[in-house]
Amino acid sequence: MLLSVPLPALNRVGKNIAQSLKKLGLETVQDLLLYFPFRYDDFSQTTSIDKIEAGQNISITGTIELIQNKRSVKQRRQLTEALISDDSGLIKVIWFNQPFIAQNLKPGDRVSLAGKTAESYGQLTLISPQYEKIGANGVLIHTQGLVPIYHLNADITQKQFRFLIKQAIEAADKFKEWLPESVRKELQLLPLATAIKRAHFPENMEQALAARKRLGFDELFIRQLRSQALKYQLKNKVAPKIIFQEMMTKKFVQSLPFTLTTGQKQAAWEILQDINKDAPMSRLLEGDAGSGKTVVAAMALFNVAINKYQGALMAPTEILAGQHYQSIQKLLGAFNVKIALLTGHQAEANFELPKNKAERREKIIKDAEIIIGTQALIQDYNISKLALVIVDEQHRFGVKQRQKLQQSGGGLWPHFLSMTATPIPRSLALSLYGDLDLSLIKELPQNRKPIITKVITEEQRDQAYNFVRQQIIAGRQAFIICPLVEESDKLGVRSATAEYKRLKKEVFPDLEIGLIHGKLKSAEKEKIMSALANKDIQILVATAVVEVGVDIPNASVILIEGAERFGLAQLHQFRGRVGRGEEQSYCLLLTSKEQQNPKTAERLQALSKYNDGLSLAKIDLKLRGAGDLYGLVQSGFPELRIASLFDYEMIKKTQISAEKIIKSDPELANYPALREKLGDTSNEEAHLE
Repeated sequence: MLLSVPLPALNRVGKNIAQSLKKLGLETVQDLLLYFPFRYDDFSQTTSIDKIEAGQNISITGTIELIQNKRSVKQRRQLTEALISDDSGLIKVIWFNQPFIAQNLKPGDRVSLAGKTAESYGQLTLISPQYEKIGANGVLIHTQGLVPIYHLNADITQKQFRFLIKQAIEAADKFKEWLPESVRKELQLLPLATAIKRAHFPENMEQALAARKRLGFDELFIRQLRSQALKYQLKNKVAPKIIFQEMMTKKFVQSLPFTLTTGQKQAAWEILQDINKDAPMSRLLEGDAGSGKTVVAAMALFNVAINKYQGALMAPTEILAGQHYQSIQKLLGAFNVKIALLTGHQAEANFELPKNKAERREKIIKDAEIIIGTQALIQDYNISKLALVIVDEQHRFGVKQRQKLQQSGGGLWPHFLSMTATPIPRSLALSLYGDLDLSLIKELPQNRKPIITKVITEEQRDQAYNFVRQQIIAGRQAFIICPLVEESDKLGVRSATAEYKRLKKEVFPDLEIGLIHGKLKSAEKEKIMSALANKDIQILVATAVVEVGVDIPNASVILIEGAERFGLAQLHQFRGRVGRGEEQSYCLLLTSKEQQNPKTAERLQALSKYNDGLSLAKIDLKLRGAGDLYGLVQSGFPELRIASLFDYEMIKKTQISAEKIIKSDPELANYPALREKLGDTSNEEAHLE
């Protein structure tokens, strides 16, 4: 089977299943095999019936003695009841609303069952277990061993998905091995095909961890290889020297309506020193949401403008680019600096522009001293005097993109500054970004109040809504975050679309409510965010699309549905959407008791205790451990879906391996597969949902 085979070609993939898979972003066998489980149910120990106790997760094998459908007396639900026996005894099994099971299973069938036991009317019962017949081949993938669990939607079951993975798993051999054999042997890493197979169907936790080790190493190694290749390339490059304008910089600082924090001053000085050299700056500016990174960026751009060069600030979305445009204009309003906004749909400036669209863009590129836009800015335009490129959130340029920054005239390379709100320790950042120096802003501005964070239960939902209403009446705005776009899984969590309709109709019919999620087109998102910024929307219902790139100082409360579904880093990013003004802000973590376990409760309580991202990130790592092998996206680093930002030992190993290869063969002439992989990042978007 080829990796390019479309999924409808697989057995039991009809039109509905194909559509369901497409919703998950899965269209080919390759997509399917790169959609890894986020955890495993451990049914590696089968239990004899006489040893079973209530409340256990168990796996048993036995024979069906009796099976029948009936209706429950009280709730009138359809029940399928069975009696299962082994050599030690009998146990009752109940399935709800699945009458077809009585057709699939018959008395005398040998079966394997896995699920949770409970006491029902004094009798030990196995409730809604997974089941599979024990056939001639003896292969059991749903009820014994480590059973993979995937994030799926309501149209496809875990059992169906595992069946598809099992069909396609041998195609893993078709993945091209790109990691040099010398690296694999030295670090005792699995071959790629073996790692993919064992990630889906490990025989034990050791195999699962070994698979994770290889796949996580791949992610970090490619990043390190890019960094080291870029570092090598930059050795002999020359950048424009931006002379530090002390007098004007002091005037800028004095014009600010607030006092710079120590962290802001230190970071700004490091950057200004770097760009005062003719070697290209490569620096990462890290600070929590609201720590004031934009002011530091504005100070550097201001110095570039005074030196008669051009600076570019790029954001991941047009919405955030527009917000930066407004902010930079306010910060530099007292100075005669030509500032422009240039995106796919916008061409604005604080100086006069022609009416013709093409001429407007041409004039911006030629005359603007500070140009703010998206990544398309450097890809679509040749900015002749570009001296400084600042990239905000998520977009971290690789070698090819950095090459596009090189000017056609004069051969000068711009200085480069990347900004992130992702909390990572200094030692890790220095290792993770082999080509970047690090500046860190730890404090929040003095006028910012710590966000009050509270964990609330379903019973307190109405109180939470009343509190949101009080904030709206006081002139503030609110976010309500939902884990899903649609009602698309069976975990009982609320979706953004359904919640939007319910809130609009039943809870806040008198308020202006908006809805935003990742499936909307860019123009629709911009329209909604513009209405929110203009205070035409009072409550915004959203998915994780607002995790970064939303700056609404008037928003004072964020209510997060199904908070237990998110990691600490992601919750912290959500929380950063409020608390950007001078008003007291609040973060309400709404969680279901049924979905909680002690580890989840500890994680959420940590968020209410700590306001800084670094403390939370360390706690998250400690609590997560190795149980959830493949978690959600690590905020700010969309390509790190398996590796941990806190696995210092692994990061260091990838750095050493990458340095060794680039030092001996900077063009990768002896590593054609590695060179191809470095230029093709398509496989990095492995689906780990």
